[in-house]
Amino acid sequence: MNQHESSPVIVGIETSCDETAVGVLEGPKRVLSNVVVSQILEHARYGGVVPEIASRQHAKLIDEVFQKAIADAGIGLEDISAVAVTEGPGLVGALLVGISFAKALAYAINKPIIAVNHLMAHIYVNFLFFEELSPPFLVLLVSGGHTELLEFRSYGDIVLLGRTRDDAAGEAFDKVARLLNLGYPGGPAIEKAAESGEAVYRFPRALLDEDTFDFSFSGLKTSVLYFLKEHPEAKIEDVAASFQEAVVDTLISKLEHAIRKRGSKKVVLAGGVAANKLLRKRVEQLSNKYGFQSFFPPVSLCTDNGIMVARAGFEKYLRKEFSDLSLSASPSLLLF
Repeated sequence: MNQHESSPVIVGIETSCDETAVGVLEGPKRVLSNVVVSQILEHARYGGVVPEIASRQHAKLIDEVFQKAIADAGIGLEDISAVAVTEGPGLVGALLVGISFAKALAYAINKPIIAVNHLMAHIYVNFLFFEELSPPFLVLLVSGGHTELLEFRSYGDIVLLGRTRDDAAGEAFDKVARLLNLGYPGGPAIEKAAESGEAVYRFPRALLDEDTFDFSFSGLKTSVLYFLKEHPEAKIEDVAASFQEAVVDTLISKLEHAIRKRGSKKVVLAGGVAANKLLRKRVEQLSNKYGFQSFFPPVSLCTDNGIMVARAGFEKYLRKEFSDLSLSASPSLLLF
């Protein structure tokens, strides 16, 4: 493969939670490979991610996943321009596995290492698919650990409009799925159950009456808990549908508030919960109402993967924003 500055080959490594992932990207859009090994079965029996198990699985799998990604991409080590790796946020032990591997790889091939913010990677995966996507735009970032509303003005100029004050939306999905005995991960489990139910119960939507872009889902989770104690006869599918409706209503309400206040013409959906069909449908309806463009990543790339890390790394590569071998994990890393 002939390298040139306009199409560097970036290897992206992601181990922040329970997916061991490596992606290879050439230039800004050409995906050469994207290998993801999920640990869902390892953690499902516990109803959530066990950090120690996640770390051990990453250590066991990372070299194998890397070798497959390189083979699928049809490149050699000499073709790699830089190694991008998730610095945080995430589980500290899990992050350290990916960072240690990335540092060893970068040192061995004498190429730069690029530290990537996991949240930024979720945003940047959209740039792989939409030629017309350019700043400024709003971002609704919804995942297991984060729920944030952002105004993306340009690279390096991102304004936080609001974030959750307690549980993230994805975290609420997981906790309520456990209450309903639907298994892990909670988001897909509740979505599937809701398909056979109806949103007949009214659960609270927090902060809707306040002039804020912040979210809150802890009270919603608690409301479901007490409802189940008082109504053990309630159909699980109806509870799932009602809970999902409450989460999506809250997200859409805050997004609509931001659209009105900021006058945005583009909205990007990002994060694992961006795969939710009801949320995507409601964003599209909002798009038709206000006449803005909406952008969603493919469902397969809403959850953690290496190619999103590579795409965010590509931006930093162009600006020569490299790290050194002192790079370490930042489990509580924010966008700001």
